[in-house]
Amino acid sequence: MKSTKAIIFDMDGVLTDSEWFIAEAGRLMFQETHHTKVQHEDFLEFVGMGENKFLGGVAAKYGITDFEITRDKARTYAIYVDIVKGKLRPLPGAVEFVKACVGLGLKTAVATSTDYIKMMANLEAIGLATGVFDAMVNGLDVARHKPFPDIFLEAARRIDTAPEHCWVVEDSVGGVEAAKAAGMRCLGILTTFPEAAIRNAGADIIAKDLSAVQAGELV
Repeated sequence: MKSTKAIIFDMDGVLTDSEWFIAEAGRLMFQETHHTKVQHEDFLEFVGMGENKFLGGVAAKYGITDFEITRDKARTYAIYVDIVKGKLRPLPGAVEFVKACVGLGLKTAVATSTDYIKMMANLEAIGLATGVFDAMVNGLDVARHKPFPDIFLEAARRIDTAPEHCWVVEDSVGGVEAAKAAGMRCLGILTTFPEAAIRNAGADIIAKDLSAVQAGELV
């Protein structure tokens, strides 16, 4: 087996689950700004694609012609930061797993399709914002989002580690596909998609969440 030198973590669905909160923030934004009632389910097909697609896809679905991504995303984030205060929690085993990786001497990185403001709000809420990760890459740092491999390759570049020595921890089909396209091994977490979908996407190992796997298993 190729030696492991680094672990790259997706954020939503791996370290914490903020999808309900960002969908609620988007719902409130569309109601307030565009006087349009949308549903949480409308956002599902755009999960993991970054907030431009997350919001823009729903705007297109409802034929909202005055949708303005910079303004509407800023308002969505303002609502989001307010509603997650004191409510966002780490997923089972997430914090312990990340710290175990650090304890093993592995480099660690976060690679999330979301924007910087949401990434930092989430990591601060679960106590992983500072002094833990060697690099943090967000959706604004790359031109192409998952299932393209760009974000994982950028994370590997920032921690100076060849892709073949990296593991990615992912919960989405597109994320697993991106990890494999980057030439990395992938631990698939079953917090969002069914096992068959994650397996078919190419995950090398599958676990229900990070409480069900030991960091040493990836070394």
